[in-house]
Amino acid sequence: MDLDQLLKKYSNGEIGINEIRREISIENIGYVGENIARLDVPRETRKGCPEVILALDKQYNDLYEITLKTLEKSGLALISKASKEVSARLSSQLELEGYTVEMAARGTTILVSAHELQFNMSIPQIGIICAGTSDIPIAEEARMMAKAMGCVSNTYYDVGIAGMHRLLPALKGMMEKNVEAVVVVAGMEGALPSVISSLVNVPVIGVPTSIGYGMGSGGIGALTSMLQTCTFGLAVMNIDNGIGAGAFASLICKRLSSSQHRKDDLLSTRTPAGKSRRI
Repeated sequence: MDLDQLLKKYSNGEIGINEIRREISIENIGYVGENIARLDVPRETRKGCPEVILALDKQYNDLYEITLKTLEKSGLALISKASKEVSARLSSQLELEGYTVEMAARGTTILVSAHELQFNMSIPQIGIICAGTSDIPIAEEARMMAKAMGCVSNTYYDVGIAGMHRLLPALKGMMEKNVEAVVVVAGMEGALPSVISSLVNVPVIGVPTSIGYGMGSGGIGALTSMLQTCTFGLAVMNIDNGIGAGAFASLICKRLSSSQHRKDDLLSTRTPAGKSRRI
């Protein structure tokens, strides 16, 4: 039960203060098996970001049980870095149990929900750009994380600097949507985030990917290039950290939306003559 539900039940006299205390303490840890996992259930209420299940190096049965417990507690589960085989197996099993499952392009990220996802269209949109087709799985991590946080993303893939003319229409389309943060995913020499941050007036989050070979293999070349940028307004994530980039961009946009709502509320407390009234 989330905090809003608890407060509503309390205000309706359905529960008492002791039950609230119990729910927001030990009861809000989701225990899986014997020392398998301890889920941080109220993270989204506290932090604004849901807990994400890293599939890497987890046994399938453990991953399945963790996913079920997460769905039981929050109604939503985001799984990252799952192999194609695990993605297909887990998706099929969860769909049979009645859950809605969305697999990202290239099948490394899975979003599972027990109910229809709601989007707050007053939250500014996010732009997500990736340099090459090989970078799409990491860009999709960012998109799926943003979706889990209720944000809408505009995606433009395979627009790297090897063909700079491809980038300009994508940038034009993205800025027409008035995006307030841009996630840029690139491997190889990782130059695309610096180029984009020199052209836009919103925060850019660069994500180096492990796509590359030779001296810059494993994403090291892309990471060092982004960290050495001479443009302003570019933050850099760790190699292949699309989840972190999606969360960062979503927090920026949700914060802007909250600030605008507070400003609107303040303006609504003024009389037509422009004089403040007591509230």
